[in-house]
Order: sequence, then C-alpha cells, then structure tokens
Amino acid sequence: MSKTSDTKVNATVLIIFGGNGDLTQRKIIPALYNLFLENRLPEKFAIIGTSRTELSDQKYRDSLLEGINQFSRTGKAKKEKWAEFSSNISYQAADIKDVASYNEFYLKINKLKEEWKQNPSILYYCAVSPDLFCTIAENISKSKLENDQKTTRIIIEKPFGRDLESARALNANLLTIFDEKQIYRIDHYLGKEVVQNVMAFRFANTIMEPLWNRTHIEHVQISVTEQIGVENRGSYFDRAGILRDMIQNHLLQLLCIVAMEPPINFDADLVRDRKVDVLKAIRKIVPGKIDTIAVRGQYGSGWVEGKEVPGYPEETDVQADSNTETYAAMKFNIDNWRWQGVPFYLRTGKRLSKTASYIVVQFREVPHNMFNNEEHAIPKQNRLIISIQPDMSIKFQLESKTPGLEMMLNTVDMVFDYSEKTKTESPEAYETLLLDVISGDQTLFMRADQVEEAWKVVMPILDHWENNKMTSFPNYPANSWGPENADALIAKDGFHWINLPQKK
Repeated sequence: MSKTSDTKVNATVLIIFGGNGDLTQRKIIPALYNLFLENRLPEKFAIIGTSRTELSDQKYRDSLLEGINQFSRTGKAKKEKWAEFSSNISYQAADIKDVASYNEFYLKINKLKEEWKQNPSILYYCAVSPDLFCTIAENISKSKLENDQKTTRIIIEKPFGRDLESARALNANLLTIFDEKQIYRIDHYLGKEVVQNVMAFRFANTIMEPLWNRTHIEHVQISVTEQIGVENRGSYFDRAGILRDMIQNHLLQLLCIVAMEPPINFDADLVRDRKVDVLKAIRKIVPGKIDTIAVRGQYGSGWVEGKEVPGYPEETDVQADSNTETYAAMKFNIDNWRWQGVPFYLRTGKRLSKTASYIVVQFREVPHNMFNNEEHAIPKQNRLIISIQPDMSIKFQLESKTPGLEMMLNTVDMVFDYSEKTKTESPEAYETLLLDVISGDQTLFMRADQVEEAWKVVMPILDHWENNKMTSFPNYPANSWGPENADALIAKDGFHWINLPQKK
C-alpha cells in the first residue's frame, strides 16, 4: 500500500485457478489491466488462466476483453493497449484435482525462465470454491511446480473456513506446504482507498491521537448495507449467512483498523500484531447473553425502486424454511485501556434501503453545556463519518453559530471528499491488493492467527443461531433498515443507528 510508480518488482508469472470464472472477469483481470496502464506491472510478466473448459488462447483473451470493457474503471480497452497487455495472457485447460495436469504449468514456467533469462516470482491465485484450496496447495507440493519461499506466493480468496475448526484445519494444511510469508489471504475491503486512509488519518495527525479513546469517544458504529438481495448466490449464501459472509471478515477488519494501537512502523507483521491485539481484547460472549448483544433478520418481499422483489425464502436455490440470516447486528466491547466502556455496534444486511459502507465515530457531549436553555439551540455531539462506499469521504460534524443576531447553533461539515479533491481516479481494491502481492507486501492481508481470532469472536453467536431456529423469519421487509429488534439493540444503550442520507 506504500508503493510508488518507480517501484522495481521482479518478473512475475501469475497462474489463476478458476481463470474462466466470474471473479477473474469482473475483478482480477480488470485490476491487472489497470495496473498495466499505469506502468505498475513488472516489465516481464505472464498470466496463465486455467479451468476445465477447453479454450484457445485467443478465445480466452476475447472473453477477458469483454470483462474489461464492462467492469474496468478505466472504461473500454484501447485496441493497442489491449493487444500489448493480452500478448502476456495464455490459457491452459486442466483438472486442478489431477496432479498430472500441473506438469503443463511447469513446462510453461520453464519456457518463460529461458526466454526471460531470470527466475520470476510465481503467484498461484485460488479464485475457486473454498473446498479446492487445499487440493491446489497439495498438488503444487506434489508436482514439480515452484515453491521458493522468497518468490512463490499463494493467494486465497474468502471465505477462509466456515468456522473456527475448518479455518484451523485449512491454515494447518497450507502451512505444511507454504510459509506464512507466502500466504496472502484476501479481504478486498482492506484494499479500499478510504479504509487505508483511516490509518493515515489516525496516525499522521497529532490532533487525532489525544481524542481517539474512551475519554472522548462515546460509541462507534460500523455499517455495511446492501440494497440487493442474494441475486444468483442463493446456493452459497444459504449455507453461509451474513455473519460468515460479512461480519467475520469485512466488518471485524474495519473494527480492527479503528481500534488498533499505533504500530512502531508499517512493517506488515507489526501492523497485523496490533490488529490481533484488538481481536483478543474483544469481550468473550457468554452463551446465555447472546440474544442481548446480537440480532438476526431475514428479508421478506417488498418493492425496491419501483420493482417488486421476492422474500429470501422465495429466492432461487434457497430452502423455503431456511434459518439463514440475511441481516445481523451486534454489540462488541473491547476490554483494554483505550476502549473500556466504549461499545462498538456492527450491522450488515441485504435488501436494505441503501447500499453503503461507513464508520461513525460518535464523540461524547461537551462537559458543560452553556447553550442548553429554551432560548438557544442545544449543541449536537460531534461525529466523524468515514464513508467507504458509494461515496468516498471523511467528514467531521461540528457545531457552529448560525449567522445572525442570536446565538443559534448549526451543524457544519468539514469534509474531505475523494471525488472532489483528488485529480486521479482512486484505484479499485483489487488493484491495490494485487500490486502488494506482486511486490511481496503482506500489510493488507490477514495472517493465520488473525483469521482464527476473528472466528473465535463470532463462534458463540454462530453456534447459537444455528442451534436455535427463528420462527419469525422473514422479519423485515425489503427496502427497510432491518428488523425492529435491531433498533432496540442499540436503543437500550441510549443510541440510535445513523443512516446516511442519499447523496443528491
């Protein structure tokens, strides 16, 4: 995340398992193409896509071009640039369960070594179903494929396990084949520009550190809301649920960035050490108290932007009596000196009123309120609102006098808006993360102990929800802000959920 345009990186071969899949077309190849346009890729690089489907190199490139034209932030590819970039792409049909298939990759890598006259970095990208992660790692180990600790890396997409036990097993398996420094577990939220800027905002400004503690902060809210339903992911989602899909990884990672102590420097392990400290400090959840700190919901039918949409039980590949939650809200406490007594509220869900990701830091009331009388406006509490998507901004809400003869107060915003202040378009998260993999920087990637600690945090809730069926599902209509008991969860502490207005 600290790369400059003149960073020198080693020649690189990227093998994409699942090279013909949706993730490759929507995210991976558009990200690599944009890095190429900005001269961020190595001078010598090769991309080898692989799946079971038989395709010629040209047909494979044509399908990837369609993805770039549809999904790249830079728009449709220019003919000359695409020709230059795509000349580095090839395709290899293979059965990734068959170790013999990996010999073709070995031959291709050796051929490139001879052409380039150097030993490249070898990146294995597992853009496949999670049940194939171990298969790929084991077959890399069994075959003649490269596995030099300094130049070989494996990239693992989420979900990393479906519970603590499976995450531990997956970590143990991978660590018999690769060193921890070779494993890059992707959480794309950590690659987002605003998320990275939270650390810069906190640790590069002397004004923030004295305020960033229990003395001045009343509570924190982290919201990731989606207007869409499960779309075509019903089969996967009905086995996972929103707690596994979003809170165990994305939202807990955002919590870590907000709550972590300052690292000595931005060495990858030092940063990740501080994040693990946060997860370990989260108060253990007592089984009998789960219903007092965690709420679940499932969306019903309704209307979204003038279109009637089905409820979750009516979605394709979803069980009619499904107990899977599409909404979750919960309260966490961090038991350390900085955050003791400051609640952290997390919520996420599908078919809500707005698609947005943001963090709200609510500051305490002024210690003596001289404006609190019938004649003058009562000052509101200061807020810091960090908007991740769809708007990218950092906003301080402060109180100021309204122009006029009377002492009337009004809330004013001090805003850093990426769309207005930056001259260049912000990179997509996958661009940042892929560049870090190529450069060998693990700062934005989760370590084994970090993954397992996150699972430990949510396992009591997960077990309770799976063992206790909800009889009131669906319990919130589409295009709402979730179930009523989610409002009660935060209201009993004297607070309310802060919903950002639609940007005009």
